Amino acid sequence: MRNIRLTLGYDGTDFNGWQTQPGFRTVQETLEAAIAAITGEPVRVNASGRTDAGVHAVGQVANFYSNTRHAADVLHRAVNAHLPADIVISEAADVPQAFDANRDAKRKLYRYVIHDGPVPNPFLRRYCCHSRHRLDVQAMRQAAEPLRGRHDFHSFETDWPNRMSSVRTVTHLAVNRLADWIWFDVEADGFLYNMVRAMAGTLINVGRGYWPVSQVSLILGAEDRRTAGPTAPAQGLFLMRVTYTG
Repeated sequence: MRNIRLTLGYDGTDFNGWQTQPGFRTVQETLEAAIAAITGEPVRVNASGRTDAGVHAVGQVANFYSNTRHAADVLHRAVNAHLPADIVISEAADVPQAFDANRDAKRKLYRYVIHDGPVPNPFLRRYCCHSRHRLDVQAMRQAAEPLRGRHDFHSFETDWPNRMSSVRTVTHLAVNRLADWIWFDVEADGFLYNMVRAMAGTLINVGRGYWPVSQVSLILGAEDRRTAGPTAPAQGLFLMRVTYTG
């Protein structure tokens, strides 16, 4: 029995998230069906984390066990040939039996993309959140600073599903602009349900001038979801990278 690691990307627009759900099109079910078509055996694919409906991935990582004799590079090409256009495997490799894409993940990097030009972009509307108001990126950048480090992020957690602890460590955080595009990057040792989207909605409120820069620090300390901004739309969120060492 081999343990095979996959790195893949997908456009989450037409998927009801990662996890298999009866009656819905999901990334997991679609990927498992494509693998089974090549290996001739049922497989269960284990991902680094479950993305929600409409959320995209550039560097999702998953693993599965199989008795297939196909070399990893052959399997890579063959499975891609059976996948729809909105999922692509970028890499397949044999890994030790003990490797677990979920439990072994050390950090994940998410990116939230915002467009605040005067006119929405019809071609990229599925891949960003459009703001009708020009945002103050410098204020958003300053407001985000208190989110660095180890904190209780309960204020940025949708109540379901609850975890044992809402304490997480943010190791990297940046807010950048290029022309009419803003992207908010956050890397952490783990994420709560809707955590990045709640952060993005909060920073958008600061960028619009609804709240002062100091408000985010108060929200973080409140440990109350009702104090934070709205959950930003799913289509602006991308899982960029999963790190397994260091």
